[in-house]
Amino acid sequence: MNEDALTFLSQQHPYEALPAPVLHDVAKQVEKLSFSEGEQIYTFGEDMAGLYIVQSGRVSVTDRTGAPVSLLERGNTFGERGLLADGTAATSARAVQDTLLIRLPVPLFHTLRNEQAPFQRFFARSKDAERSTPKQNTLAQVTVSSLMVPNPVTCPTNTTIVEAAKKMSDKRISCLCVTENDKLKGIVTLRDLVGKALAVTLPGTSPISSIMTPDPRFLSPTAIGSDVLHMMMEYRLGHLPIVEGNRLVGIVTQTDLTRFQATTAAGLVGDAARAETPADLAEVTSRIPELLVQLVASGNRHDVVTRMITDVADVVTRRLLSLAEAKLGPAPARYLWLACGSQGRQEQTGVSDQDNCLILDDGVSKYDLEYFADFAKYVSDGLNTCGYVYCPGDMMATNPRWCQPLSVWKEYFTGWINSPSKEAQMLASVMFDLRPIGGDVSLFHGLNLGTLEKASKNSIFTAHMASNSLTHQTPLGLLRGIATISSGDHRKTIDTKLNGVVPVVDLGRMYALQGQLTEVNTRARLKAALNASITSSRGGRNLLEAYDLVAQTRLEHQARLIKQGKAPDNYLPPDTLSDFERSHLRDAFVVIKTMQSALMQGRGVLG
Repeated sequence: MNEDALTFLSQQHPYEALPAPVLHDVAKQVEKLSFSEGEQIYTFGEDMAGLYIVQSGRVSVTDRTGAPVSLLERGNTFGERGLLADGTAATSARAVQDTLLIRLPVPLFHTLRNEQAPFQRFFARSKDAERSTPKQNTLAQVTVSSLMVPNPVTCPTNTTIVEAAKKMSDKRISCLCVTENDKLKGIVTLRDLVGKALAVTLPGTSPISSIMTPDPRFLSPTAIGSDVLHMMMEYRLGHLPIVEGNRLVGIVTQTDLTRFQATTAAGLVGDAARAETPADLAEVTSRIPELLVQLVASGNRHDVVTRMITDVADVVTRRLLSLAEAKLGPAPARYLWLACGSQGRQEQTGVSDQDNCLILDDGVSKYDLEYFADFAKYVSDGLNTCGYVYCPGDMMATNPRWCQPLSVWKEYFTGWINSPSKEAQMLASVMFDLRPIGGDVSLFHGLNLGTLEKASKNSIFTAHMASNSLTHQTPLGLLRGIATISSGDHRKTIDTKLNGVVPVVDLGRMYALQGQLTEVNTRARLKAALNASITSSRGGRNLLEAYDLVAQTRLEHQARLIKQGKAPDNYLPPDTLSDFERSHLRDAFVVIKTMQSALMQGRGVLG
């Protein structure tokens, strides 16, 4: 038995979570490899011999162009991307000093991944992205940690009844957990205050321990939502503490369960469709953060979550269009309201501004334009009230430039294609993500297909667009693998939108132009490009998986912030991830950078 390998692996995740007999068997099968300084471990495109773990030394990883990606040290894993795809290396690896590696043979890697839950979870994120069936929000699909209110309000056992009542009133809560040194000793509810104190005229100076329920029932954060419901129903509980080890970590109430079951995409859509005022719509959209948390907690893939969130925005927009006509009178001419940006691509998250425009019938008069100016203002103001804040770049139908007859829009696109200035490239990037939301859709059909055809046939325009699409770079560094923002409010974080999702959005848009693909959603564009052989089979699959991982990580980060009572953002501190999560994320950035390099070299393919 390779005792040295066993000792090392027993200290590394996920191996330390494997059953002891399995870990012993793994230690027998792994290979120990030594490489001298400067020696090549493997090169881009060759068949992967297994999964590598650095036991000592350092390994330099580079992309297919030789550009440095990361410098790996003890405990880092590499090579899994090839094993999860088609078995060939997506990067090159070289020892930069004398290095000792442990290698899991390919069959062993796949056996562990298929049969051992810790290993499965560790490597599941990229492949899980292939699941496309939307999940329903059910209590059986979420853990208690997703439902509970963390860090509940507590008081010590010697707190008086009056002090406890005042604290509950000030915090507007219906229960207090009684603790000593973070250990749960009891629970006091409003019912206890009324029935055990007020009803029997107990002195307010009495200790809270005299009316609390001692040693209350509790669950662990790993329990599922249905466990909470069943325990509450069986024992007639309204509040259930959550304890991890001996420490109180949260509480779940009946209100939490009711809110969870009431907040669904369909429920929000129905409420939005019936809203009578922008204020009513704002109440609906205020529940979107909670919807995001629940959809993520239920295991839905990122594109399912963003599609459902965007569906709400679409219905809110259409309802505002109807309310605008109710207030201003019927529209005097045919019109089409379109969304661009993340709403256009059906990729809205918990952080979205508004990007929209109006296409009008060519027969509109000067007076009609005045109507549509008021119309656009009503809708745009309503969207802002609902949390879709005004676009900082004024890419809105309230800007006369983006509220024009169809013939003017055709001139816009023709001009951008024929004279691809920097502004033209930027505008075209936004407008190629247009999607009709409400009005006469026939106004868009000819514009959409005709523009795609002209753009794809103009090599100068596509070259400029390709160059413009490469302005957003992935956050790859050398020593630590992932480079963080070095200064400012978001220091030591990575921008998961600008440097994570946007580079892939840009690539997807370019593939759509190259292939005259009508899809607007980024994931749909990547799949269509793969099916149309615009990308190679391996390159397209790798990029799709990389995008899934980055987009999913971004959503999970936003969900965590919302659960903590904070506003969602795109700035992820890498130190909140496990070593392996960082490794996966770094590998995803490598794939994206490689595909950017391929596009820059005029191929748009990998391999």
